[in-house]
Amino acid sequence: MDYLRRMQMERPVLFWVVLLVAFIVGFQLLLFVVGLFLGPFGVPSWVPLVVVLGILVAVARRQQRSR
Repeated sequence: MDYLRRMQMERPVLFWVVLLVAFIVGFQLLLFVVGLFLGPFGVPSWVPLVVVLGILVAVARRQQRSR
């Protein structure tokens, strides 16, 4: 964590680019895994996206309630 904090202070543009790429890759990986689980059920291609967004909303709401 100290490395990331130091990178944020010394090279903020690089830090935000790395963070953006990490979020995009993580989201794509999550979509891929959900697609693998839902693939055999023959659901439309947009269903994994809805499932992932629903999970993210549920996690965010749970974090808001815990405060």
